[in-house]
Amino acid sequence: MIRSEGEQLTAIRFDQVSLQFSGASAPSVRGCSCEVEPGKLIVILGPSGCGKTTLLKMVNRLYEPTSGTIYLEGVDIRQIEATTLRKQIGYVIQQSGLFPHMTVAQNVAIVPKLLGWNRSRVQARVDELLTLVGLLPNDYRDRYPAQLSGGQQQRVGLARALAGNPNVLLMDEPFGAIDAITRTSLQDEILRLQRQLKKTILFVSHDVEEALRLADYLLIMQEGAIVQYDTPFNVLAKPANAFVRELLGADDTVRQLSLLAVETVMVETLERDAYNICEPTRPLPTVERHESLRHALSLILKTGVPHLTVVENGVAVGVLTLDQIRQAAQKSV
Repeated sequence: MIRSEGEQLTAIRFDQVSLQFSGASAPSVRGCSCEVEPGKLIVILGPSGCGKTTLLKMVNRLYEPTSGTIYLEGVDIRQIEATTLRKQIGYVIQQSGLFPHMTVAQNVAIVPKLLGWNRSRVQARVDELLTLVGLLPNDYRDRYPAQLSGGQQQRVGLARALAGNPNVLLMDEPFGAIDAITRTSLQDEILRLQRQLKKTILFVSHDVEEALRLADYLLIMQEGAIVQYDTPFNVLAKPANAFVRELLGADDTVRQLSLLAVETVMVETLERDAYNICEPTRPLPTVERHESLRHALSLILKTGVPHLTVVENGVAVGVLTLDQIRQAAQKSV
């Protein structure tokens, strides 16, 4: 791809990347090409054995491709010494990967110390990150991993991955071994942090609901190849093949509503009279403007109210009716 002068480089670019392990009859990854924009969260989705984790691990050179090239901010990663590269990329795995003999603070401080930061700067960074991921430094700094719940361990693992302030994060099914309630909480945390930090994230998952909830783009793999790379809504609306359609349940209209934000169809508060929306006789349930229409539909059905008050930072900004959700669903089919 030819870029005009001054155009921002992609964060990560895969150019015909393949990997065939020694003794294997077929490549684990074959001919993968795509470009990842800076600040986007890409979920790599597919069934077990499709090559998604292998593709991820080539980005920080835990695996070396058999052919093809991976670029990090325009630089061939083979030109960067492996340990130097890994200091520039955060990495979060399923079981958090914390060192059991180290305290929380010591685990988080690993990369800053490798980068040569002084003691006061390291301590400040540890406290900053623990606060960022919702763990009070005074309560958690001196604990050991065995003294933490699974969700807390994953929060520490995320803090450690962010410690050197990398532009890129690799996350390999980080919530796969956690109960559903904690998993949802951690997904909320990722979304909050991503809005705040705007990191480039490659996130491996086999969970379709998780992928649809988190992704700016879906990278769908089948038998080592990328079969579709697009926004979640576009993938659902126009699946590339029968495999993608079946994987995502693309015919599920309610699922498509999970990809549309309330703000895309709500009526602004000042326009409610034009839509004949009457003033309620009692306070209505509220929904955040950035929430999904699927969540809003669930709230309306649960409460039986005719419409919801849309809020932003606690202030009413609009109204959402069941009819508006219905019209959005019909358009998405």
